[in-house]
Amino acid sequence: MSTALDARWMARAIQLAERGHFTTSPNPKVGCVLVRNDELLAEGWHIRAGEGHAEVNALAQVDDASGATAYVSLEPCSHHGKTGPCAEALIMAGVKRVVVAMEDPNPQVSGRGVQLLRDAGIVVEIGLQQSEAEKLNPGFIKRMKTGLPRTRAKLAMSVDGRTAMASGESQWITGAEARRDVQRLRAASCAIVSGVDTVIYDDAALTVRPEQAELAEDQCRQPLRVILDSKLRTPVKGKLFQGGGPVLIVAAADMPEAREALEQAGAEVMILAGEDGRVDLAAVLKELGRRQCNEVLVESGATLAGAFLQAELLDALTVYMAPTLLGRKARPLFELPLDDMNSQRRLHIDDIRAVGNDWRLDATLHTVAH
Repeated sequence: MSTALDARWMARAIQLAERGHFTTSPNPKVGCVLVRNDELLAEGWHIRAGEGHAEVNALAQVDDASGATAYVSLEPCSHHGKTGPCAEALIMAGVKRVVVAMEDPNPQVSGRGVQLLRDAGIVVEIGLQQSEAEKLNPGFIKRMKTGLPRTRAKLAMSVDGRTAMASGESQWITGAEARRDVQRLRAASCAIVSGVDTVIYDDAALTVRPEQAELAEDQCRQPLRVILDSKLRTPVKGKLFQGGGPVLIVAAADMPEAREALEQAGAEVMILAGEDGRVDLAAVLKELGRRQCNEVLVESGATLAGAFLQAELLDALTVYMAPTLLGRKARPLFELPLDDMNSQRRLHIDDIRAVGNDWRLDATLHTVAH
């Protein structure tokens, strides 16, 4: 049975896991604490994808872990990847007890690490602070269960719910602090999805700027930039192609000359057409899941954001609200053709906080009942 001390050490493991927030994807964030006789022996976390996992990093800090209890925020892995199985490392170290917050959500490996440990005679307890551990890796969990990434729309609006003037002019609604916060959202994302109009009218680069995000260079991975461009209108001389991560252009029809120009500029071009002659949004997310994207950030105007929302492909929203008014002619937050109160989309507010002179609202979407 778990004790107050167990809860304390697991809370520390979860705290350590969060240190990999910007660097572990496509792997999950994991923390590990080694304790013997109620005293801390060592601790570790998964720092970067392709490098040692949390358990291995913790074991490397101590010469003798025999008889210790390991507190791990996620079930120790049982398979050989870029690193060896963590369950085997714990067995070899002589650990006598392992407390696991949650099982691995990957159906192909879930429970196998626990079974390896138990077969070796190690006491294993599962479920301590499970809900807190699940909050560490919502995108990874969703991808393991559904094959799809967790998708968040980022939008900025005025107090009267407007995102741009009728002309499309939108720079800048929010202040510098909110824009820095957006940089951190981008840095934590595997992919950024936007529409071609954002690239054309804003000359958007959609990159992460380390100095603005206040991150070290080694924390600052550039996400895949995905431009939904049904007719391949993306300009090849824009900021999009002047640095940053890879670019994927998704079209609804092939246009050989335009495709060749984009590929020469450095983009990958893919055709994913829906029945309506536009880009198939569900197919885009399925492709991103196949590419091991856990967290996808949609940065777009009202039309594309509304299309994702109507298709029930958004899991969450982050909305920055500025203390300004843009008037009734300005563009709305979402293009949503709703006609009555029964059609409204309810949100669950997860957090509201000040960011400089603006407000940041984080919300999840309630599933529509069919």
